Amino acid sequence: MKRLHLHVSVPDITQAVAFYTTLFDAQPDVVKDDYAKWMLDDPRVNLAISSRARATGVDHVGIQVDTPDELAALATRLHAAGNATFDQAATTCCYANSDKSWVTDTAGVRWETFFTHGEATSYGEDEVLPDAAAGACCAAGPACC
Repeated sequence: MKRLHLHVSVPDITQAVAFYTTLFDAQPDVVKDDYAKWMLDDPRVNLAISSRARATGVDHVGIQVDTPDELAALATRLHAAGNATFDQAATTCCYANSDKSWVTDTAGVRWETFFTHGEATSYGEDEVLPDAAAGACCAAGPACC
């Protein structure tokens, strides 16, 4: 089953954690000094916030999948539609180990499709992505999912 992902860059983690905890009436599943994440079932969303971004606001949206096959199917559909993707295998980002496929939609919105296969002890390294994926996670700064 797929889950919508939304990453918001915030100026103050403590204030944002308090706001989203109240909004969703749920404690975050992950809390770090620069990052927090809620894995909600109602609505079915993976909401991540961080204070590492270049600018505040919505950083990117995405679809989290439960299996590598679901990720491959999404990447195949994006390629079939003629979209250039940037694929990352076994990457560390947002205190998690994941495989990802990034794309930018026709309105310039960055979409991350990903399968998470483990936790990580660090946020991850910021990566420079090719021009085709400019703006994708970790592209020109630490705004990662």
